[in-house]
Amino acid sequence: MNDALLIERDGAVLTLWLNRPELHNAFDAGLIARLTVALDAAGRDPTVRVVVLAGHGASFSAGADLQWMRGMAAASESENREDALALARLMRTLDELPRPTLARVHGAAFGGGVGLVACCDIAIATPAARFGLTESRLGLLPAVISPYVIEAIGTRQARRWFATGEHFDADTALRIGLVHQLVEPERLDDAVQRQLAQLDKAGPIASASAKGLVRQVRHSRDRDTLDDDNAALIARLRVSAEGQEGLGAFLDKRAPHWVTEA
Repeated sequence: MNDALLIERDGAVLTLWLNRPELHNAFDAGLIARLTVALDAAGRDPTVRVVVLAGHGASFSAGADLQWMRGMAAASESENREDALALARLMRTLDELPRPTLARVHGAAFGGGVGLVACCDIAIATPAARFGLTESRLGLLPAVISPYVIEAIGTRQARRWFATGEHFDADTALRIGLVHQLVEPERLDDAVQRQLAQLDKAGPIASASAKGLVRQVRHSRDRDTLDDDNAALIARLRVSAEGQEGLGAFLDKRAPHWVTEA
């Protein structure tokens, strides 16, 4: 495949397809750069409401490309640091994207592929999907993706999976919080569409701001400041154009103007 990333637009939904099926969508420096640029552009485009991350072929993403890893093994420590920082920028861009994000997961999701899933707000997978934070088997650790994976599955689970590098199944991924829903392969696209329909009912600004609220509450250490900030946020939303429309639509028993589906 010549284009490692395919960009598909359907109304306000932007789907980013990892497109290296012959390599199970393993990523290298080129794909990392392309995906970072595409996500950054999506975050700055006010007409994009949701970003879906998906993989063509048999897998979501098997992590790092072996040829790329071979090259980095022969590179200097400083070159490896710059390479790792590029991956860190990708993960942070996805995690902080000011749009809801949804991972459509099937097949293998290993290493950095798990990081991509953890960075998305919503993750839907098939029962046959397989996961693994396999870096320790190479004498490495999932250091760059660790903030997002730990946030998703918690410290207790992370300590096990980081240390052993073992694979785990989709049921385990659901139980530990890495994914939200499991559906059969033939129903995966329908499940994604149903989730997109739910997001369509939410106010675009409110929906896009949700992860920022969660992050602020999660990391706040000052309850008084948090109460003040949250009160200011809800007051600002109530008097905003979107808040006024949403409240008005509820009271008038009609759909707000942002809902595209009847």
